[in-house]
Amino acid sequence: MDLMDLPGTRERRPRRRRGRVLVVLLLALALVGGGTWAAWGALSPVVARLTDSGDFEGAGAGTVDVKVESGDSGRAIGRTLQGAGVVKTTDAFVSAASAQPGMAGIQPGTYRLRKEMSAASAVSLLLDPASKVTTRLTVPEGLRVSQVLALVGEQTPIAAEELEAALRDPAALGLPASAGGNPEGYLFPATYDVDPDETAVELLRAMVERTAQALRELGVPPEREHEVLVAASIAQKEARTPEDMAKVTQVLANRIADGMNLQLDSTVSYGTGGTTVTTTAEQRATDTPWNTYLHPGLPAGPISNPGEDALRAAVHPEPGPWVYFVTVDLATGETRFATTGAEHAANVELFRRYLREHPETP
Repeated sequence: MDLMDLPGTRERRPRRRRGRVLVVLLLALALVGGGTWAAWGALSPVVARLTDSGDFEGAGAGTVDVKVESGDSGRAIGRTLQGAGVVKTTDAFVSAASAQPGMAGIQPGTYRLRKEMSAASAVSLLLDPASKVTTRLTVPEGLRVSQVLALVGEQTPIAAEELEAALRDPAALGLPASAGGNPEGYLFPATYDVDPDETAVELLRAMVERTAQALRELGVPPEREHEVLVAASIAQKEARTPEDMAKVTQVLANRIADGMNLQLDSTVSYGTGGTTVTTTAEQRATDTPWNTYLHPGLPAGPISNPGEDALRAAVHPEPGPWVYFVTVDLATGETRFATTGAEHAANVELFRRYLREHPETP
Protein backbone atom coordinates (compact mmCIF):
# COMPACT_ATOMS: atom_id res chain seq x y z
CA MET A 1 0.00 0.00 0.00
CA ASP A 2 1.50 3.38 -1.03
CA LEU A 3 1.22 5.59 2.03
CA MET A 4 4.11 8.01 1.41
CA ASP A 5 4.22 11.33 -0.41
CA LEU A 6 7.04 12.05 -2.82
CA PRO A 7 10.36 12.20 -0.91
CA GLY A 8 12.56 15.26 -0.87
CA THR A 9 9.76 17.83 -0.79
CA ARG A 10 8.39 17.35 2.72
CA GLU A 11 11.22 19.24 4.49
CA ARG A 12 11.16 22.33 2.27
CA ARG A 13 7.42 23.06 2.22
CA PRO A 14 7.02 24.12 5.87
CA ARG A 15 10.04 26.48 5.56
CA ARG A 16 8.54 28.37 2.62
CA ARG A 17 5.14 28.51 4.34
CA ARG A 18 6.68 29.89 7.55
CA GLY A 19 8.44 32.55 5.50
CA ARG A 20 5.21 33.62 3.81
CA VAL A 21 3.32 33.62 7.10
CA LEU A 22 6.00 35.79 8.73
CA VAL A 23 5.86 38.35 5.91
CA VAL A 24 2.07 38.55 6.08
CA LEU A 25 2.08 38.88 9.88
CA LEU A 26 4.67 41.65 9.79
CA LEU A 27 2.67 43.47 7.16
CA ALA A 28 -0.51 43.02 9.20
CA LEU A 29 1.16 44.37 12.35
CA ALA A 30 2.43 47.38 10.46
CA LEU A 31 -1.02 48.11 9.12
CA VAL A 32 -2.65 47.62 12.50
CA GLY A 33 -0.10 49.88 14.05
CA GLY A 34 -1.11 52.52 11.54
CA GLY A 35 -4.75 52.12 12.50
CA THR A 36 -5.75 50.30 9.34
CA TRP A 37 -8.13 47.78 10.93
CA ALA A 38 -9.99 47.31 7.66
CA ALA A 39 -6.80 46.03 6.08
CA TRP A 40 -6.47 43.44 8.85
CA GLY A 41 -9.97 42.25 8.13
CA ALA A 42 -9.01 41.72 4.51
CA LEU A 43 -5.77 39.95 5.40
CA SER A 44 -7.12 37.64 8.12
CA PRO A 45 -8.55 35.04 5.69
CA VAL A 46 -5.16 34.93 3.95
CA VAL A 47 -3.41 34.39 7.27
CA ALA A 48 -5.88 31.65 8.21
CA ARG A 49 -5.32 29.90 4.90
CA LEU A 50 -1.54 30.05 5.18
CA THR A 51 -1.53 28.85 8.78
CA ASP A 52 -4.14 26.06 8.24
CA SER A 53 -2.60 22.68 9.11
CA GLY A 54 -4.92 20.84 6.72
CA ASP A 55 -6.08 18.65 9.59
CA PHE A 56 -8.96 18.54 12.04
CA GLU A 57 -8.27 18.42 15.75
CA GLY A 58 -9.53 15.86 18.24
CA ALA A 59 -11.43 12.59 18.01
CA GLY A 60 -14.38 13.89 15.99
CA ALA A 61 -18.10 13.38 16.63
CA GLY A 62 -21.02 11.30 15.39
CA THR A 63 -20.51 8.21 13.24
CA VAL A 64 -19.97 7.51 9.57
CA ASP A 65 -19.37 4.17 7.84
CA VAL A 66 -16.55 4.16 5.29
CA LYS A 67 -15.73 1.29 2.94
CA VAL A 68 -12.15 0.34 2.11
CA GLU A 69 -12.08 -1.47 -1.21
CA SER A 70 -9.71 -4.30 -2.10
CA GLY A 71 -6.48 -2.87 -3.52
CA ASP A 72 -7.01 0.66 -2.16
CA SER A 73 -3.76 2.58 -1.66
CA GLY A 74 -3.26 4.85 1.34
CA ARG A 75 -4.02 7.88 -0.80
CA ALA A 76 -7.19 6.26 -2.15
CA ILE A 77 -8.34 5.59 1.43
CA GLY A 78 -7.52 9.20 2.30
CA ARG A 79 -9.64 10.48 -0.59
CA THR A 80 -12.53 8.31 0.57
CA LEU A 81 -12.22 9.60 4.12
CA GLN A 82 -12.01 13.21 2.97
CA GLY A 83 -15.08 12.73 0.78
CA ALA A 84 -16.99 11.31 3.77
CA GLY A 85 -16.01 14.26 5.98
CA VAL A 86 -13.87 12.10 8.27
CA VAL A 87 -10.52 13.83 7.66
CA LYS A 88 -9.90 17.34 6.44
CA THR A 89 -7.43 16.50 3.67
CA THR A 90 -6.02 13.47 1.95
CA ASP A 91 -2.50 14.75 2.55
CA ALA A 92 -3.06 14.87 6.30
CA PHE A 93 -4.23 11.26 6.29
CA VAL A 94 -1.32 10.06 4.15
CA SER A 95 1.12 11.82 6.47
CA ALA A 96 -0.44 10.25 9.58
CA ALA A 97 -0.72 6.80 7.96
CA SER A 98 2.93 6.82 6.85
CA ALA A 99 3.94 6.85 10.52
CA GLN A 100 1.98 3.62 11.16
CA PRO A 101 3.54 0.54 9.48
CA GLY A 102 0.41 -1.45 10.36
CA MET A 103 -1.62 0.55 7.83
CA ALA A 104 0.06 -1.43 5.04
CA GLY A 105 -1.92 -4.50 6.09
CA ILE A 106 -5.34 -2.93 6.50
CA GLN A 107 -8.04 -5.26 5.19
CA PRO A 108 -10.93 -4.36 2.87
CA GLY A 109 -14.25 -3.83 4.58
CA THR A 110 -16.50 -1.25 6.18
CA TYR A 111 -15.22 0.75 9.15
CA ARG A 112 -17.22 2.89 11.57
CA LEU A 113 -15.42 6.22 12.06
CA ARG A 114 -16.40 9.73 13.16
CA LYS A 115 -16.88 13.05 11.40
CA GLU A 116 -14.10 15.64 11.42
CA MET A 117 -11.44 13.55 13.14
CA SER A 118 -7.76 14.33 13.21
CA ALA A 119 -5.93 12.22 10.67
CA ALA A 120 -4.03 10.46 13.46
CA SER A 121 -7.31 9.57 15.19
CA ALA A 122 -8.72 8.21 11.92
CA VAL A 123 -5.65 6.01 11.47
CA SER A 124 -5.99 4.71 15.03
CA LEU A 125 -9.63 3.74 14.47
CA LEU A 126 -8.87 2.02 11.17
CA LEU A 127 -6.29 -0.09 12.98
CA ASP A 128 -8.73 -0.94 15.79
CA PRO A 129 -10.50 -4.27 14.99
CA ALA A 130 -13.55 -3.06 16.91
CA SER A 131 -14.09 -0.35 14.29
CA LYS A 132 -14.64 -2.86 11.50
CA VAL A 133 -18.36 -3.46 11.09
CA THR A 134 -17.97 -5.98 8.27
CA THR A 135 -19.25 -9.39 9.38
CA ARG A 136 -17.00 -12.36 8.69
CA LEU A 137 -19.22 -15.30 7.72
CA THR A 138 -17.76 -18.81 7.48
CA VAL A 139 -19.90 -21.39 5.68
CA PRO A 140 -18.72 -24.98 6.42
CA GLU A 141 -18.67 -27.71 3.80
CA GLY A 142 -21.65 -30.02 3.46
CA LEU A 143 -24.49 -27.76 4.62
CA ARG A 144 -27.82 -27.76 2.83
CA VAL A 145 -29.21 -24.51 1.43
CA SER A 146 -31.64 -24.25 4.35
CA GLN A 147 -28.73 -24.53 6.78
CA VAL A 148 -26.68 -21.94 4.90
CA LEU A 149 -29.57 -19.48 4.96
CA ALA A 150 -30.06 -20.06 8.69
CA LEU A 151 -26.37 -19.34 9.28
CA VAL A 152 -26.52 -16.13 7.23
CA GLY A 153 -29.62 -15.01 9.13
CA GLU A 154 -27.94 -15.65 12.48
CA GLN A 155 -24.57 -14.07 11.78
CA THR A 156 -25.26 -11.17 9.42
CA PRO A 157 -27.71 -8.24 9.26
CA ILE A 158 -29.50 -9.85 6.28
CA ALA A 159 -33.05 -10.81 7.23
CA ALA A 160 -34.56 -14.23 6.54
CA GLU A 161 -37.33 -12.64 4.46
CA GLU A 162 -34.75 -11.02 2.19
CA LEU A 163 -32.95 -14.32 1.73
CA GLU A 164 -36.15 -16.12 0.81
CA ALA A 165 -37.02 -13.37 -1.67
CA ALA A 166 -33.56 -13.69 -3.26
CA LEU A 167 -34.09 -17.41 -3.84
CA ARG A 168 -37.19 -16.62 -5.88
CA ASP A 169 -35.04 -14.93 -8.52
CA PRO A 170 -32.46 -17.57 -9.54
CA ALA A 171 -31.36 -15.55 -12.57
CA ALA A 172 -30.23 -12.71 -10.29
CA LEU A 173 -28.11 -15.20 -8.35
CA GLY A 174 -26.30 -16.28 -11.52
CA LEU A 175 -27.47 -19.90 -11.34
CA PRO A 176 -26.91 -21.85 -14.58
CA ALA A 177 -29.84 -23.37 -16.43
CA SER A 178 -28.73 -26.85 -15.31
CA ALA A 179 -29.53 -25.92 -11.70
CA GLY A 180 -33.22 -25.77 -12.54
CA GLY A 181 -33.64 -22.76 -10.26
CA ASN A 182 -32.40 -24.71 -7.23
CA PRO A 183 -29.28 -23.25 -5.52
CA GLU A 184 -28.51 -26.53 -3.70
CA GLY A 185 -24.88 -27.37 -4.39
CA TYR A 186 -24.05 -23.88 -5.67
CA LEU A 187 -23.52 -21.99 -2.38
CA PHE A 188 -19.79 -22.48 -2.06
CA PRO A 189 -18.50 -23.13 1.46
CA ALA A 190 -15.92 -20.44 2.27
CA THR A 191 -15.38 -17.34 4.40
CA TYR A 192 -17.15 -14.19 3.23
CA ASP A 193 -16.89 -10.59 4.42
CA VAL A 194 -20.43 -9.20 4.59
CA ASP A 195 -20.77 -5.41 4.67
CA PRO A 196 -23.67 -3.75 6.53
CA ASP A 197 -25.26 -2.61 3.26
CA GLU A 198 -24.78 -5.91 1.42
CA THR A 199 -27.97 -7.46 0.08
CA ALA A 200 -29.05 -11.09 0.11
CA VAL A 201 -28.78 -11.23 -3.69
CA GLU A 202 -25.21 -9.89 -3.59
CA LEU A 203 -24.08 -12.40 -0.95
CA LEU A 204 -25.74 -15.45 -2.52
CA ARG A 205 -24.51 -14.42 -5.97
CA ALA A 206 -20.95 -14.27 -4.58
CA MET A 207 -21.36 -17.84 -3.30
CA VAL A 208 -22.67 -19.04 -6.68
CA GLU A 209 -19.84 -17.28 -8.49
CA ARG A 210 -17.31 -18.90 -6.16
CA THR A 211 -18.70 -22.32 -7.12
CA ALA A 212 -18.50 -21.41 -10.80
CA GLN A 213 -14.89 -20.32 -10.29
CA ALA A 214 -13.98 -23.63 -8.61
CA LEU A 215 -15.56 -25.59 -11.47
CA ARG A 216 -13.68 -23.50 -14.05
CA GLU A 217 -10.39 -24.02 -12.24
CA LEU A 218 -11.01 -27.78 -12.29
CA GLY A 219 -11.69 -27.63 -16.01
CA VAL A 220 -15.31 -28.82 -15.77
CA PRO A 221 -17.23 -28.09 -19.00
CA PRO A 222 -20.68 -26.53 -18.58
CA GLU A 223 -22.45 -29.69 -19.72
CA ARG A 224 -20.87 -31.68 -16.84
CA GLU A 225 -21.35 -29.15 -14.04
CA HIS A 226 -24.58 -30.65 -12.73
CA GLU A 227 -23.24 -34.20 -12.70
CA VAL A 228 -20.02 -33.12 -10.96
CA LEU A 229 -21.89 -31.15 -8.30
CA VAL A 230 -24.23 -34.05 -7.55
CA ALA A 231 -21.35 -36.53 -7.16
CA ALA A 232 -19.33 -34.04 -5.12
CA SER A 233 -22.27 -33.33 -2.81
CA ILE A 234 -22.59 -37.05 -2.07
CA ALA A 235 -18.85 -37.44 -1.45
CA GLN A 236 -18.99 -34.44 0.90
CA LYS A 237 -21.69 -36.09 3.02
CA GLU A 238 -20.36 -39.65 2.88
CA ALA A 239 -16.61 -39.20 3.51
CA ARG A 240 -14.30 -37.26 5.81
CA THR A 241 -10.97 -37.07 3.97
CA PRO A 242 -10.07 -36.06 0.40
CA GLU A 243 -8.70 -39.55 -0.21
CA ASP A 244 -11.94 -41.24 0.86
CA MET A 245 -13.99 -38.74 -1.14
CA ALA A 246 -12.11 -39.73 -4.28
CA LYS A 247 -12.84 -43.41 -3.55
CA VAL A 248 -16.54 -42.66 -2.95
CA THR A 249 -16.90 -40.98 -6.35
CA GLN A 250 -15.20 -44.02 -7.93
CA VAL A 251 -17.73 -46.29 -6.22
CA LEU A 252 -20.55 -44.18 -7.68
CA ALA A 253 -19.07 -44.51 -11.17
CA ASN A 254 -18.46 -48.25 -10.79
CA ARG A 255 -21.99 -48.99 -9.59
CA ILE A 256 -23.58 -46.95 -12.36
CA ALA A 257 -21.36 -48.67 -14.94
CA ASP A 258 -22.36 -52.08 -13.54
CA GLY A 259 -26.09 -51.19 -13.59
CA MET A 260 -26.35 -51.19 -9.80
CA ASN A 261 -28.52 -48.72 -7.92
CA LEU A 262 -26.44 -46.47 -5.66
CA GLN A 263 -28.53 -47.29 -2.54
CA LEU A 264 -27.33 -44.33 -0.48
CA ASP A 265 -28.95 -43.41 2.82
CA SER A 266 -27.61 -39.87 2.43
CA THR A 267 -29.69 -39.23 -0.69
CA VAL A 268 -32.78 -40.90 0.76
CA SER A 269 -32.48 -38.78 3.89
CA TYR A 270 -32.22 -35.61 1.81
CA GLY A 271 -35.26 -36.50 -0.27
CA THR A 272 -37.43 -37.17 2.79
CA GLY A 273 -36.19 -34.13 4.72
CA GLY A 274 -34.32 -36.27 7.23
CA THR A 275 -31.08 -35.37 8.98
CA THR A 276 -29.87 -38.72 10.35
CA VAL A 277 -27.00 -40.83 9.03
CA THR A 278 -29.24 -43.88 8.81
CA THR A 279 -32.69 -44.26 7.30
CA THR A 280 -35.78 -46.31 8.10
CA ALA A 281 -37.46 -48.85 5.86
CA GLU A 282 -40.31 -46.38 5.42
CA GLN A 283 -37.94 -43.67 4.22
CA ARG A 284 -36.22 -46.05 1.82
CA ALA A 285 -39.64 -46.97 0.38
CA THR A 286 -40.63 -43.31 -0.13
CA ASP A 287 -40.50 -42.40 -3.80
CA THR A 288 -38.56 -39.15 -4.27
CA PRO A 289 -36.15 -38.05 -7.04
CA TRP A 290 -33.33 -38.61 -4.49
CA ASN A 291 -34.23 -42.20 -3.58
CA THR A 292 -31.26 -44.10 -4.97
CA TYR A 293 -32.69 -47.38 -3.72
CA LEU A 294 -35.63 -47.01 -6.10
CA HIS A 295 -34.09 -45.06 -9.00
CA PRO A 296 -30.91 -45.85 -10.95
CA GLY A 297 -28.09 -43.40 -11.53
CA LEU A 298 -27.32 -40.20 -9.70
CA PRO A 299 -30.16 -38.47 -7.82
CA ALA A 300 -31.99 -35.48 -9.29
CA GLY A 301 -29.70 -32.88 -7.77
CA PRO A 302 -27.03 -32.14 -5.16
CA ILE A 303 -27.73 -33.06 -1.54
CA SER A 304 -25.31 -30.56 0.01
CA ASN A 305 -22.99 -27.70 -0.87
CA PRO A 306 -19.62 -29.35 -1.51
CA GLY A 307 -16.21 -27.83 -0.96
CA GLU A 308 -13.12 -27.87 -3.12
CA ASP A 309 -11.87 -31.30 -2.00
CA ALA A 310 -15.20 -32.94 -2.83
CA LEU A 311 -15.38 -31.18 -6.21
CA ARG A 312 -11.87 -32.36 -7.03
CA ALA A 313 -12.84 -35.90 -6.01
CA ALA A 314 -15.79 -35.81 -8.40
CA VAL A 315 -13.55 -34.67 -11.25
CA HIS A 316 -10.66 -37.00 -10.40
CA PRO A 317 -11.94 -40.21 -8.73
CA GLU A 318 -9.39 -42.63 -7.29
CA PRO A 319 -9.16 -45.58 -9.70
CA GLY A 320 -10.21 -48.84 -8.04
CA PRO A 321 -12.63 -51.79 -8.23
CA TRP A 322 -14.77 -50.91 -5.19
CA VAL A 323 -18.54 -51.09 -5.45
CA TYR A 324 -19.34 -50.77 -1.75
CA PHE A 325 -18.41 -48.44 1.09
CA VAL A 326 -19.57 -47.75 4.62
CA THR A 327 -18.32 -45.47 7.38
CA VAL A 328 -17.69 -47.76 10.35
CA ASP A 329 -16.73 -45.12 12.93
CA LEU A 330 -18.61 -41.82 12.89
CA ALA A 331 -16.25 -40.25 15.43
CA THR A 332 -13.09 -40.80 13.39
CA GLY A 333 -14.69 -40.95 9.97
CA GLU A 334 -13.08 -44.29 9.19
CA THR A 335 -14.61 -45.62 5.97
CA ARG A 336 -14.22 -49.15 4.60
CA PHE A 337 -14.38 -49.95 0.86
CA ALA A 338 -15.16 -53.37 -0.58
CA THR A 339 -15.43 -55.20 -3.90
CA THR A 340 -17.65 -58.13 -2.83
CA GLY A 341 -20.93 -58.42 -0.98
CA ALA A 342 -19.28 -60.57 1.70
CA GLU A 343 -16.62 -57.95 2.41
CA HIS A 344 -19.24 -55.27 2.57
CA ALA A 345 -21.44 -57.30 4.93
CA ALA A 346 -18.50 -57.63 7.33
CA ASN A 347 -17.93 -53.88 7.19
CA VAL A 348 -21.62 -53.17 7.77
CA GLU A 349 -21.46 -55.35 10.88
CA LEU A 350 -18.63 -53.12 12.18
CA PHE A 351 -20.89 -50.12 11.69
CA ARG A 352 -23.78 -51.83 13.50
CA ARG A 353 -21.47 -52.61 16.39
CA TYR A 354 -20.49 -48.93 16.51
CA LEU A 355 -24.17 -47.94 16.65
CA ARG A 356 -24.80 -50.40 19.51
CA GLU A 357 -21.86 -48.94 21.41
CA HIS A 358 -23.00 -45.38 20.70
CA PRO A 359 -26.78 -45.37 21.07
CA GLU A 360 -26.80 -41.56 21.10
CA THR A 361 -25.87 -41.53 17.39
CA PRO A 362 -28.66 -39.88 15.39
